[in-house]
Amino acid sequence: MTTHNYASTLRWAGRTLDYDSYSREHDITMSGTAVTTSADSAFRGDAALPNPEQFVVAAASSCQLLSFLAVAALGGVEVLEYEDAAEGVMPDDERPMRLTSIVLRPRIIVRGATIERVERLLHKAHQQCYIANSLITDVTIEPTIEVR
Repeated sequence: MTTHNYASTLRWAGRTLDYDSYSREHDITMSGTAVTTSADSAFRGDAALPNPEQFVVAAASSCQLLSFLAVAALGGVEVLEYEDAAEGVMPDDERPMRLTSIVLRPRIIVRGATIERVERLLHKAHQQCYIANSLITDVTIEPTIEVR
């Protein structure tokens, strides 16, 4: 049996003199690539930088894409384009506070398949998506499919 391990490093420096004034900016490094991130602006972060909640939504979107491309290729379906406008929702009144839903809205262009077949492959990919399977939040898919 193989176990896959995933690593990242994180670095923050500053001073926490009080809650309002410390910097939320920090660097996350994955596979040698550093990304400067912050808290959401609602939590005193920098709105110009990505935040952890966005990383979760992006991970779900990316995993769905990669799972779909795999099942499509194995199923003989030619995928020409795939774009996703994913969105996560985190209500202030939900306790514990958390992302309560992630909606993936892929726009997919394929050749040589019916819309129904692509929808079945999307469902199969969703069942195999490691990230969606790791989350307690609902991850749903609202696709737009074009056959050429």
